[in-house]
Amino acid sequence: MHLINFLCHDVIVAISFIACILGLILLRDNSKQENNEAEITERILFRMSFSYWLVYCIAFGIQKIVLPYWEAIHTTLKITTALSYFLTFSCIVSLPLHKLAVRQVEE
Repeated sequence: MHLINFLCHDVIVAISFIACILGLILLRDNSKQENNEAEITERILFRMSFSYWLVYCIAFGIQKIVLPYWEAIHTTLKITTALSYFLTFSCIVSLPLHKLAVRQVEE
């Protein structure tokens, strides 16, 4: 049962890796210029959350590949995954807070 949970988590991380790449492709800069500062900030927050999660997925995948006796690399990858996880969380929390702040300024 414990092994199945790890395999499910690995599959979910692999799927979210592909989803992050697709999300970043959808959010790429087109030639259109946005005049609204709130929309620009929201787009940047979305890009940051996708980018940080992409770093998490890559570091998590490398952790699975790296040989166990490379302790220094393994520790660095654990720190990287933790930081990118928390940065992703902070960007996701910032999105609704930003919308709330913009709404209050408009009123």
